Amino acid sequence: MAAIVGTQHNPHIKALYQRLQERGKTKMSVLGGAMRKLVHLCFGVLKTRQPYQANYAI
Repeated sequence: MAAIVGTQHNPHIKALYQRLQERGKTKMSVLGGAMRKLVHLCFGVLKTRQPYQANYAI
């Protein structure tokens, strides 16, 4: 459920979701990719002990 909400509200996950859909992936594999991206974002926040920043990579 978190990945579904993330595809609607988080710009990083939304971009990944659209990019994978354009490649012709199935909906479940696209959601799997979104879940993985969300886990990576969460792990990064926990590892650095800093709040989430949407423009961190820029």
